[in-house]
Amino acid sequence: MCPELVYVPPPMKKLFGTDGIRGTANVYPMTGEMAMTLGRASAHVFKHKVGQHRIVIGKDTRVSGYMIESALTSGICSFGVDVLILGHLPTPAVAFLTRSLRADAGIMISASHNPFEDNGIKFFSKDGQKLPDAMELEIERLIVSKDIDHIRPTAHDIGKAHRVFDAEGRYIEFAKNSLPKGLDFQGLKIVVDCGNGAAYKVAPMALMELGAEVIVLNNFPDGVNINHNCGALHPSDLQTAVLYHHADIGIAHDGDADRTVIVDEKGKVVSGESVLVAFAQQLHENKNLVGNTVVTTEHSNKGMERTLRKSGIRVIRTHVGDRYVLEAMLSGGYNFGGESSGHVIFLDHNTTGDGLITALQFLSLMKQTGRTVSHLTGETVLFPQSSVNIKVKDKIPLSNIPQLQQTIDEYKFALNGSGNLLVRYSGTEKVLRIMVEGEDKTVIATMAKALSAIVEKEIGMTKEA
Repeated sequence: MCPELVYVPPPMKKLFGTDGIRGTANVYPMTGEMAMTLGRASAHVFKHKVGQHRIVIGKDTRVSGYMIESALTSGICSFGVDVLILGHLPTPAVAFLTRSLRADAGIMISASHNPFEDNGIKFFSKDGQKLPDAMELEIERLIVSKDIDHIRPTAHDIGKAHRVFDAEGRYIEFAKNSLPKGLDFQGLKIVVDCGNGAAYKVAPMALMELGAEVIVLNNFPDGVNINHNCGALHPSDLQTAVLYHHADIGIAHDGDADRTVIVDEKGKVVSGESVLVAFAQQLHENKNLVGNTVVTTEHSNKGMERTLRKSGIRVIRTHVGDRYVLEAMLSGGYNFGGESSGHVIFLDHNTTGDGLITALQFLSLMKQTGRTVSHLTGETVLFPQSSVNIKVKDKIPLSNIPQLQQTIDEYKFALNGSGNLLVRYSGTEKVLRIMVEGEDKTVIATMAKALSAIVEKEIGMTKEA
């Protein structure tokens, strides 16, 4: 059996979840007042060098992004730090430009796959990496303690805000540079669904510049249509368009474009695990997979692990969340990892999940091998899974529900390593997620139903399939 990562559960934080701060826009904690306070606290935490200080800010296409951007900018400038405003750009572009512009930090305003009425704030360090728990806790401490309320620069010491007008072009060139020199996509017909989100300009532009024939869906954001029946979470229109246009591939991004979902030439959505396997095997064959290891999360299907083992590739698992995948990659010196949701991290190219780079790398794989999407991803046989999402009143510790804990232990013993059982709270919503995986569909469906009944009785509100 492949050794798995030993990890410590993340500390409890009051504001930050697994991917920054998130909630309904204009309702605590996603208010203009909190954004201004966050701007001040983050400016204090990131002023770690002598001389000029600056923080970059990007956002997705939600209407509330303007309000939050202005408040953050005000708070940061009030602390004597300059702001570089990037406008509508994917999350990975903010990570890249934080490094490229030699900023102290980067901030992305986005709620990713959530509906438009939500928004969020996530931070990047000067190295373009998501903040460690310790830094997020320090920002929270400064907000609660009010230790920095007295710091008020005046006159020439107040920060300035500048707009970066060529941010889109910089990011597109960066993403294209992840490809082998001279490679183009001429002869490929691609349908790309931008989800009315942050990739609505850069994704089609990059693909067209590389010579592909591109059919674009959902690239007219109006502030409220982001993720609405489109993009990575709702690929049905993309599937139809691939078949209608006889395209070679369909590519869908989520609201902040840090993930990619792929549809094959037959109109079938490809599992995230199958995409990871295709990439890992190519890297392994080219002797570019460091440690012959793929880092993924505890949610990834065991069928992926079984397939990779046959190729001599080891799998390490972490908590759910691409930040924990990245932490494990950095700790072990590995260069490839990702989640079944479509977050893929090529550490040789960027410091976070990058939807555009993922798409370009997959197209490169198609072009160099001459194989179709279905051929590249058809090897992985996934275990059946049964999943239930339950909205909860409060995220009380699961250990406080004895019947649930006892049932989880019994089911894990029954699965005996031939499946997987995961019960966890969402890091971004008041939702408890139940996932049972195994070789017998009837057994895992029964287990999921029983667990959801306990949760519904104890803390549930409504159930979502």
